Amino acid sequence: MDVTVQRSDLLRELRLIQPVVERKNTIPILANVLLRAEAGKSSSVMFSATDLEVALIGSCAAEIATPGEMTLPARRLYDIVKALSDGPVRLSSTAKDGKLDAGGYSARLQTLPREDFPVLSEPKPDAVTIALPKATFKGLIGRVAFAITHEDTRYFLHGSLLVLKDGRMALVSTDGHRLALASAACPEVPVDISNVIIPAKTLTEFDQLLSEDSGGDTTIHYTRGDNHLFFQIGSHTLISRVIDANFPAYERVIPKGNDKRVEVNRAQLASAIKRVQLMSHERSHSVTFAFKAGEVEMSARSAESGEATESIPVEWTHEPVSVCFNASYVLDFLGAADTEQIAFELKDEITQAIVRPVGETDYSYLYVLMPMRI
Repeated sequence: MDVTVQRSDLLRELRLIQPVVERKNTIPILANVLLRAEAGKSSSVMFSATDLEVALIGSCAAEIATPGEMTLPARRLYDIVKALSDGPVRLSSTAKDGKLDAGGYSARLQTLPREDFPVLSEPKPDAVTIALPKATFKGLIGRVAFAITHEDTRYFLHGSLLVLKDGRMALVSTDGHRLALASAACPEVPVDISNVIIPAKTLTEFDQLLSEDSGGDTTIHYTRGDNHLFFQIGSHTLISRVIDANFPAYERVIPKGNDKRVEVNRAQLASAIKRVQLMSHERSHSVTFAFKAGEVEMSARSAESGEATESIPVEWTHEPVSVCFNASYVLDFLGAADTEQIAFELKDEITQAIVRPVGETDYSYLYVLMPMRI
């Protein structure tokens, strides 16, 4: 194999595959990227990386002197290319190793047999492909990804539930203490498609790809297989293993009788919470929200630090309610919402609260928050 690519193109592809590459080094080949240049194909070189849960395939323009394949250590190659100046980079293989030449710089890198690299799944020829609006899907990820659990014991919560139904698409995430649900119009969605759990790592790579991709295609082409999901995003293909589990019945978690509603300025609330939580318990991050006539008073105390309170004005017209929340959970939502005002919908001190952005038109977005014991 002997190809020449521009350093900027090579750097972009290597940067995108870094989150995918296996870091634990349990299977050595998973730390490598597969490069492939085929004879008779368009003048481009393909890059493939996987950790057996997520895979990414990309390509960039290249001058192909000799077609072929080789694997190179993904992180080491990325570090080298990142340190180079812009210009052409030549990548070639010998019987023993790989070689990189750029200007006056030359490096030899250890390779592993191409045959060791996993065979990546492909969709069935008759599989149905759906066009999802790219910007809208990115917005959904940003509104729910923070609520995914990282606890090893609950594998079925290690991702977001994708719901495609009746011309809408939605993502749902929960960690058992909170739930984030965001949906938006998606005209290409047929009447009903079976739900699927997308792993958190896939969503992270998705978000990076959507931020990086500036091509003219405004859609994601989504295909579901038996055990894998396939997403075509511009010139990249993202392949994800499905989390084969039953997601909780999230509709039952959303309370129906929360009749006490109040609007609060989002930025003002976030600033106050950040100050008050400095005196909260380091592990629980508990802050009490006392809703009463004319204000909401936030307070926190801990034996180690002391206590703090701060009030901000609100139009509360109900009986006083005091409810304790994990301040970090509230801040997560306030950081994801992008409206000036947000609304709390409460019932009492022990029932789940609903928090929504006020005046958002592109998305239907709600956040369910479990109260803490005071």
